Amino acid sequence: MTAVDDRLSRMVRTVQAQGRVPAVSAALHRADRPLWTCAVGGTGNDTELGPGTRFRIGSVTKTFTAVLTLQCRDDGLLDLDDPLGRHLDLPAHGELTVRRLLSHTAGLQREPYGDVWDTLRMPDVEGLAADLARAERVLPPGRRYHYSNLGMALLGRLVGQLRGGSWAEVLGERVLTPLGLAETSATPGPHAATGFLVDAYSDEAHPEPPTDFGAVGPAAQLWSTASDMARWAAFLADPAALDPAGAVLAPATLDEMRWPVTVTDETLWAGGFGLGLILVPQGERIMHVGHDGAMPGFLAGVYGRRGGEGTPGAMGVAVLGSSGTAGEVIDLPHRLLAAAVEHDPADIAPWRPGAPAPEGVRGLLGRWWGEGFEYVFSWHEGELRARGADDPAGRPPSVFVALPDRPDVFRTVSGREAGELLRLTRDEHGTVVRMHWATYRFTRHQETFERYDFRSGS
Repeated sequence: MTAVDDRLSRMVRTVQAQGRVPAVSAALHRADRPLWTCAVGGTGNDTELGPGTRFRIGSVTKTFTAVLTLQCRDDGLLDLDDPLGRHLDLPAHGELTVRRLLSHTAGLQREPYGDVWDTLRMPDVEGLAADLARAERVLPPGRRYHYSNLGMALLGRLVGQLRGGSWAEVLGERVLTPLGLAETSATPGPHAATGFLVDAYSDEAHPEPPTDFGAVGPAAQLWSTASDMARWAAFLADPAALDPAGAVLAPATLDEMRWPVTVTDETLWAGGFGLGLILVPQGERIMHVGHDGAMPGFLAGVYGRRGGEGTPGAMGVAVLGSSGTAGEVIDLPHRLLAAAVEHDPADIAPWRPGAPAPEGVRGLLGRWWGEGFEYVFSWHEGELRARGADDPAGRPPSVFVALPDRPDVFRTVSGREAGELLRLTRDEHGTVVRMHWATYRFTRHQETFERYDFRSGS
């Protein structure tokens, strides 16, 4: 065991002991190191705790349902702004859109109709639809964030309807099998931990009853191991590394899912929601992306890390615990990710000379001025890039691609002014003398906004 492994293990053991969690299982996935795992405690039954022990992952299930929904969009089966009623025959709330349900901004009440947490009996598909008219819309659509298990259940039904199978069948075929998540299932299997409520004032641990979420399964049904979930977190953060062919989802679609749609607290911007994903900023352009999970007797935290110096590719961590009240389990993934990068950062790849910029690009490289500010255009790693001369080092540059059917026109594909055009103007000698980026004029020298005479060229 390396010193870093020992440090991470000690963090897990501390949470297990101080949080009084009967069992904690953790795993760290990164592209440049072997898988790290740590399991502490006991299962609470006749099976031995180890890397193969399954835990209930609760609402981490929602990230899978979200991916299935975006798969349907990418395959042309739906549009994110479609109302549910376009695809499902519903007695109520059919006007709510797929996008708002994914981002928890539809305003739909949190749970299915009835006291489901008293009875622990969730409706089946028919029951969910039958009682939908009795469910409230507690806020106007788009007003603000309001978490809804009911909304995610409807998306799971939508996925099954569009694919011609149950949600669990579609999940296994289209996500779990392609990504090799063999220990992730809608059932606990023979090697699952028991979930507990640990008494607040003694060391007694009360087993929680098993629950089947029925038609609400797409919101919270899954069981998994820490190893599987660390791999899943790595996929959410860096899909190209685990799914290079895009068989499950294109990297650009994961980019879309990770874009923040809403904050969860308008007075404290410490977390937000994308399309089915929780986003937790860590400062210095570092984002943890994933989801927490809570079910009777279980807590889970599953997050991938993006950005920041020293962060390796495909980095994800999972912490699964068999106590429903140990909040330390939810916090630990973020601390493990930070500690792993701090004490074992990714290796620094050496710089090597590359191919020269294409002939048509060389003349625009260097310093330009736009809106009174200085920018630097450069060619690196086969890309045309631009950044403000005073930009901090960590700010990503704008990246451009040439439009094959329009000479001297580029599209901004990332960074500042993403989506906008960059147009070059050349003089009679072919020298680039002026550019327009997002319609703003760029020149080799600082100029005012005075009207430009295009007929005279001055």
